[in-house]
Parts: sequence; C-alpha cells; structure tokens
Amino acid sequence: MPLLTDLFVRSGASSALDMFSGTTRVAQAFKEQGAHVTAVDITRYGEVIAGCYVATDSDLVDHDRLTAEVERLNSLAGRAGYFTETFCCDARYVQPFNGERVDAIRNDLESRHDDPLFPVLLTSLIEATDRVDSTTGVQMAYLKNWAPRSHNHLDLRVPHLLPGPGAVVRGNAVDLAAGLGPFDLAYLDPPYNQHRYIANYHVWETLVAWDAPEHYGIANKRVECREPCSSSPFNHKPLMPDALRRVIADVDARIVVLSYNDESWLGLNELVDACSDRGHVAALAFESGRYVGATIGIHNREGRKVGTPGHRKNLEYVLVAGPEDVVEHMVMPYGGARVADAA
Repeated sequence: MPLLTDLFVRSGASSALDMFSGTTRVAQAFKEQGAHVTAVDITRYGEVIAGCYVATDSDLVDHDRLTAEVERLNSLAGRAGYFTETFCCDARYVQPFNGERVDAIRNDLESRHDDPLFPVLLTSLIEATDRVDSTTGVQMAYLKNWAPRSHNHLDLRVPHLLPGPGAVVRGNAVDLAAGLGPFDLAYLDPPYNQHRYIANYHVWETLVAWDAPEHYGIANKRVECREPCSSSPFNHKPLMPDALRRVIADVDARIVVLSYNDESWLGLNELVDACSDRGHVAALAFESGRYVGATIGIHNREGRKVGTPGHRKNLEYVLVAGPEDVVEHMVMPYGGARVADAA
C-alpha cells in the first residue's frame, strides 16, 4: 500500500479510478491523499464497502447519530434466523451466539436502504462479523475447530470515514471501462486466477444481499457462485488476456497502474505488451508472501494435512503506463525494483 500511495502522490493526480476495488484499501489510500475516487467492483459487498469508505463524505455525516446507531445495534438481542442456521449451525463460520446477533442486526437494517448511513452501518456489521469468524481469511472453508477469536462477542464499531466525495459503480470492468472517465490515474488489480471473489467471500455477499439463497457444498456457498452469470472473464484463462487488454485500452485515464504477479496467467512481457499502447511503460517487481494456505498446508475435511504446499513467495508486479516524463518521475525511487521498460 505505501508503494501505491507514493506512486499516486508522485503522479500529481487529483482523480482516480479503482477498477477492482474489493475492500477498497487502495481507494481509501487515494482518497486520504485528497483524490476524488471512483470505486468499481462486481460484488455486492464491494459496492457496500465502497459506499461506506469511498462515497460517504465524513464532513456531511451526523457523527452523533452514527455513534448512537452503532450503540443501538450493539444493544439488540440476538434472534436466530437464516444466517445462524446456515453459517453457524450447519456450517461453522461464526459461533451461534454471534450469528443470532448478526441476524437481528441485519434484519433491523433491512428496512433502511434509503438512509445515508445504511452502507456505513452494514459495513460495520460486515467488519464486526469478520473479526469473530473461524476462517483463515477467505470463506471457501472454515476451521475444523473454532478459532480463538470466534469466542469473542460481536462488536460493531464506528468506521473511520474520510472527508471528501467519491463515487461507487457496481458491474463488470469490461463493460464499464470506457464510460467511467476521465481520470488522472486508473488503478487495475484484476483477479489472478479462477477463484471468484463472490465465492471467496460468499458469506459477506449473502450478508449484503440478505436473500436467504439456496446453497451447496460443505461451505454453504450461494448457488449463484457456480452459475456462469456470476463469473467474470478474468476468472477464465482463455478469456482473461483479451479482457485485460480491453480494459487497459478502454479506460479513460492519463496514467494506468496495473498490479499482477508471477503466479498468474500472463507473463511480465505479455503485461508490458498489453500496456504499451498507453505510452511509456515501466515495471516494478517486489517479493511478497503467498496466501495463508501456503503456510498452513493443505487439509482434508477431517482436518488432516493431505498435501504439501509449494513455494511461499511470489513476485508482485506493478506496471505504470503513460507519458514518459510522468512515469519516470513516479518510478524514480524504485530503480532497484525495476525489471522492464517499453517505449
């Protein structure tokens, strides 16, 4: 994150697009620098979280009312419903005593979609639930034994809101890219493989949709997680290269910053080539740790280790494309991490 913030500052940008915004960490970092940020994601939870941290202007929020609302929601008595049954008793993501409170709080919020505080309060609930879950991070599975943090009581907190306006758009990046700008800088962090974020965080998706969906498998994923309509071209190896090239070409921005890594479907030379029509390209590479499964190993449903993970480090690539003088100024402090150039 410090790298991306530094690149943004050095670019001189005042407006930014975060095309695959997810939990909005990058969008928030840019907004903290005073930028007007537009956050785009295909997931429901991404839209809500961006509604909280990107679109909400803290200067326009009634903070006394927000604090009072968080305190009121924290005081609600639990009442078991779909969430408790599905994700606490059948599956074991959250302990039942917390799941009952999730049900009660989310039901209370359901009638308040028009309240400007709705995305803020729902984000608070998502984050509170995440702090007491029993997973290793993603929601593809849960731990055999309850995680220590799952014994803590659900506690909503007032999110740290940022001053200034922003915008949120939900949809497919390929369909939206050409119509969103102009921006000074566009940041692209597309999915790296076949694992869809709607499946990785399906509990959050259901917590936002609040639609009591049919589910499947031991993880109780939403049925839409296996439907073609929920998939993105970025999760299909044959479709991904063209989809990425289209987004890079279509996005209306002076500078494009692209994140990817060496465990993905495109090599560095292909990434540089995809960015080359945007102008001068510089590529940086940094070593980073892989996902948590690479550390804890591979386990079966009974919790026994059944495989050996591979390497524990990746090379993370950050490509910067645009006018040569701006690009060179942006990457100048990172000469030791530089791996490629293209005219």
